[in-house]
Formats: sequence, structure tokens, C-alpha cells
Amino acid sequence: MKIRLPHSFYNIVSYAGAAIAIIATFMFIFLYALSSFTHGGTAYEGIVIFLVIPVFIIGGLVLIPVGMIIKYRTDKKAGLAFTKEFPILDLNIPQHRNAALIFSAGTILFLFLSAMGSYQGYHFTESVQFCGTTCHDIMIPEYTAYQNSPHARVSCAECHVGAGANWYVKSKLSGLHQVYATIAKTYPRPIPTPVKNLRPARETCEECHWPQKTYGKQQRQEIHYLPNKDNTRWVIDILMNTGGGNPALGQKSGIHWHINPDIQIEYITTDEKRMQIPQVTMIKISSGDSVVFENKEEPLAESIHKNVQHRIMDCIDCHNRPSHIYRDPSQFINIAMASGSVSTVFPLIKQVAVEACMKEYETTEEAGKGIADYVQNFYSKNYPDLAKENADSLQQTILGIQAAFSKNIFPEMKVQWTDYPDHIGHMTSRGCFRCHDGKHVSQSGKIITNKCDACHSIVAQGPANDMQYASSQNSLPFKHPVDIGGEWQDTGCYECHSEPPI
Repeated sequence: MKIRLPHSFYNIVSYAGAAIAIIATFMFIFLYALSSFTHGGTAYEGIVIFLVIPVFIIGGLVLIPVGMIIKYRTDKKAGLAFTKEFPILDLNIPQHRNAALIFSAGTILFLFLSAMGSYQGYHFTESVQFCGTTCHDIMIPEYTAYQNSPHARVSCAECHVGAGANWYVKSKLSGLHQVYATIAKTYPRPIPTPVKNLRPARETCEECHWPQKTYGKQQRQEIHYLPNKDNTRWVIDILMNTGGGNPALGQKSGIHWHINPDIQIEYITTDEKRMQIPQVTMIKISSGDSVVFENKEEPLAESIHKNVQHRIMDCIDCHNRPSHIYRDPSQFINIAMASGSVSTVFPLIKQVAVEACMKEYETTEEAGKGIADYVQNFYSKNYPDLAKENADSLQQTILGIQAAFSKNIFPEMKVQWTDYPDHIGHMTSRGCFRCHDGKHVSQSGKIITNKCDACHSIVAQGPANDMQYASSQNSLPFKHPVDIGGEWQDTGCYECHSEPPI
């Protein structure tokens, strides 16, 4: 039986709309099935399937009634037999019945594909692949650091968006500006942090990390290599007082005292990066009592009270780089040497590697060549026999240095450790010392402590052949790997190591 449709359907616009919708629908089904069976694909594949093709399906379907309306009005002006203002549907007429059946079947198919596409599109726009690879040049630093972080198996949206429709909508609306900045190339380099209007960490981080979860002391080992001819390996074993040492005490002591449910810490900062904190307020929620600590050397001037940020402390005030960590050359070369990707066979390799990575480069490609040339020339000139005898090992060491560099420094986006300081610890930035500097004092004379053993205890330290070990309950006094006298007691680590000389 020949299928006949209403007379108004037979026009070039409706034909084109039908053809576009049918072709796009088959493309959607084919590509979706292909991606399902292959279990892979790129970010662009997802964009085409769930974002681009549905636009063509909808556009094609819209063109069909548009063409019919144009045809109807054209015929009416020409004085043809179309005198009714609105079409009449009579299922006893074969043309009407066929059109109704096609429209109903098409609507059901369209709604089904729309529901499936919307569902998949929602999940795709929340995926790590979409967040990390769609805007290649911009997101390379964040995506690379994320893949080498402790949260590499946690999706971006779980931290940056969280659960619920409200924040999903807010994130997408915010993303419109980012899309514009990407297209117009108006984005800053590096991307500024901290991110403004970020969802409170207690609504995201605490989906996995909750305050009621307590910890005892946790061991941490730091491995350093000294910039001497022997590349001396220096180890520090530390017990971190994460939960005060006894899980039964909860958050009553230790580092996580800051998230004690009965305590609220508020602070005032005078800079965008929250590095300068002249005033801290501790509030005991059960009683309402509060204590204000002010930096006695840099008090908050009355004239700038209106220009400061008032903030309630949460997880990311300390854990500000949980997934996007950019280490300084001394740190990432230490890791590469400890893993064996940078050989300690070569004298002064720690110093040479750090010097090579500290140089200014415009691109990652230029950095790779510059590092290779610097290291190769140094050993060819100063240790020619060693370089010749260990040529393969030297090339592997150069590759190891280049790989470590590429995970932490990104010349194209002007990203390095100084641009994104890590507030955990106090080695390369003020970190804990923003408040725990011994200078924040209350009116009653109480001081925010800066004692080392408030946060950690050193149980072992030193070179492999001359390690020092603490007794069962005592902590070792810190011993600087290089003899600088008592300077380390009066100077913050970050004051020397923010721009690592080694």
C-alpha cells in the first residue's frame, strides 16, 4: 500500500527536514552502538553523539512543520483548495491516518532517543574525559596533575560539582563563560585560584571523608637526595598527628582538631590567594565562646576592614591541592631518583637535573630539548668517560627528568609550583605557617602554636649509613641535611625552598 501524507508535506523544506532527521537518527543509533561495543572513544566522539547529533535531529523535525506551514500559506495565497485556517484530522481518511501513525511512531522514537541521549549527555558532560580533554591546551596542567594524584579514580564532578541538580545547573551556567573564554582565547595564564563560588568542601569532600572518622598517628616517609657528588640519600620518617594519636580522642587534638564538629574556625585574609591571614577567630559552638587571634607583627588595619575576605575554614583551606599537585623541581626529582627513573650513578645528578628544570622555557617541547642538551653537555664536558660508558643509562635518566618535568611544569599555560602553592605543610609555601607562625596572639596572651611536635614527630632521619632513631615515646629534634646552624629554627622552610636552590 502506498503511504500518502497530507498535501502540505510535499515541499522542499519538509523533505530536507525529514532527510536530516532520519540520517541524524541513524547516525546516533550507529555511533551509540559502536561506542557501546568498543567501550572506548574520545571526548569528541561523546560530544558528537550526545550534543551535536541531537541538535540535527531536533532541527530536522522542526523543519517538517515549518515547510508544511509555508506550503499551506503559499497554496492559500495562490487560491488553491485550502480554505480552512486549521487542519482537520480524520482517521477515516488514509492520508490523515498515515500521517498520524508516522507522527506517533516518530514522536515515541524521538522521545526515547531524547531520553537516552539526555541521560548519556548528562553523564558525558560530567565525565573526566569531557572535563579533561575537551579544552586541550587549557586543561592539560589540571588533567595531567589529576591523573598522577591520590584522587585519580575520583571523577572531576564529584569534587567540583557534587550531588544534586542545583549545583549541576550552576556549574553549567558558569561553564558558559569558560566556553566563551576558550573560544575567544581570553582566559588568563595560569588560571587563577582559588576558584570563586566553589561549592563548600563539606558538601563534597565529606561524601568520602567525614569529620566523625578519626585517625591515630600516620607514618610518612620523606626521601631527599642532596646536591653533592654522591647524591646522598637522606630519609626522614615522620609520624603525623592526624588525629592526635588516639582514635578514641576524636578531633580533640591533632591536625584534624580543625574540623572538630564543636569548633568553628573563621579567618580574615587580605589577598586573593589567602596567603596572608592577619586574624583568626575560634568559636566553640556548644557555648558560643570565641577567641580572636591577631598577628601582632602585621595587625589588620582598620582602613582595610571593608576590603578583606571573611571565611569559615573548611577542608580546602589546608587541602587546597588534593588532586592538582604541582611539585617543585627538587621534590619531583627526588621522587624520580627514588623510583629509579633518574639514575644516581651520575655524580651531582640531583643538582644538574634541578638546574635544567629551573630554566625558563616557552613550550614543553623546548623544555624537553633544553633539559636533554643541558644534562648531556654537563656530563660530556665534566665526566666524559662516565657519560660514554653509561650512554644508555644517561639517555634513560634524561627521559626520566623530562617525564618528571612534564607532570609538574607547563610552560604554555605558565603553570608551576609557585603559581599554585600547596598549603599542606610548609616546605615551599607558608602553608600551616599562615596561622601557626607563633605571631597570632589573643588578648589574653594565648598564642597559636608553631611547635613542630604539635603536628608531627620525627622517628628516624639521616643518610642510609648513619640513621638516627627515636626512642619509643620521644621525637628526634630536626636535623637539617646541610649544616646551617640554628637558622632553621628562626626561618620558615618556605623562605628558602619556595625557589629551590637545589
